[in-house]
Amino acid sequence: MADQLTVEIIAAIKNLAQSENGGRIPVAIGEITADSELTSLGIDSLALADVLWDLEQAYGIRIEMNTADAWSNLKNIGDVVEAVRGLISKEA
Repeated sequence: MADQLTVEIIAAIKNLAQSENGGRIPVAIGEITADSELTSLGIDSLALADVLWDLEQAYGIRIEMNTADAWSNLKNIGDVVEAVRGLISKEA
């Protein structure tokens, strides 16, 4: 079972995916999990930037813009969760 951080990030990404896709999640996706690919949800780099901004606000973390290239390696929701988890632990 997913931990609270994973559940919250899945919800944020699901909401964004729905807004990017006219309120729908592509039928082929089914349930969104940590293994769900961001591109399969219709999330491009601009949408990912929106998600990252929201996560900064929600968790009081700072994502340095000069490290944005590192964020381009995020392929699935689990990658996002682990990156955010790492930043949260640095802030603590």
